Amino acid sequence: MATLQEVVSKLNEFAPENLAEKWDNVGLLVEPRDNTKLITSILLTIDLTEAVVAEARENNVQMIISYHPPIFAPLKRLTQASWKERIIIDCIRHDIAIYSPHTCWDNVRNGVNDWLADSLPHSSCRPIIENPINTTYGAGRLCEVGGEPIAERDAVQLITKHTQMDYALVSYAPSGNETRIIRTYAVCAGSGASVLKGVRADMYITGEMSHHEVLEATSNGTCVVLLGHSNSERGYLTLFLDILCNRLKNVVTVYVSKRDRDPMQLMLRENKS
Repeated sequence: MATLQEVVSKLNEFAPENLAEKWDNVGLLVEPRDNTKLITSILLTIDLTEAVVAEARENNVQMIISYHPPIFAPLKRLTQASWKERIIIDCIRHDIAIYSPHTCWDNVRNGVNDWLADSLPHSSCRPIIENPINTTYGAGRLCEVGGEPIAERDAVQLITKHTQMDYALVSYAPSGNETRIIRTYAVCAGSGASVLKGVRADMYITGEMSHHEVLEATSNGTCVVLLGHSNSERGYLTLFLDILCNRLKNVVTVYVSKRDRDPMQLMLRENKS
């Protein structure tokens, strides 16, 4: 067991809240009435939905670490009118703390973007937008492939295997095809267009980009691999589970949500006749 303050302290030791982007809302977002209550179990999730809150209640969880902050735009009221308001009400009612790391985890070393960068073997990997205080931290990653260059098709297979995805959306550069060689690649988990824009690399790996952003990248000779916003982040939770357990010296039970999933699913046409 650990106190809420001890857990928050360990989270900050790993990814200080000052690493977050200025527009973000990170840290302890919901504090229980009794903040001295001991934490015995923690649930990890990418998105905090009503299904995930129900899962937390069923498992008697005292704390939820939600990568995406459930409170982002200011809440002007707490009613039953919207699902986001109901989530906060439910957690307050049942004394469940909510902590969100979001871009702290993106920018820190051994965070979400480093995990995504590990989709391919690399000899070097550095932030695209460096933190002004510590240049090893920052947004996105620009990497050089380690060893032999990789064909585009083989790279996509490695990416889907690493992220445990059955598929990826791929846009090949007009001048190339599936056998085109990848020597450099850039990654940004989630919605990566603003970070990746203008970066010179053979391949972009991200969650989502708009139609016109993909066209711009491919016209500049960059292959684009889209995994789905939260699918480009979710696999990191298993890695972070071990990180948190080690930092808490296994005195708290930590597990990954089974009900957290990307809202978009791939639907194939059933009748092709």
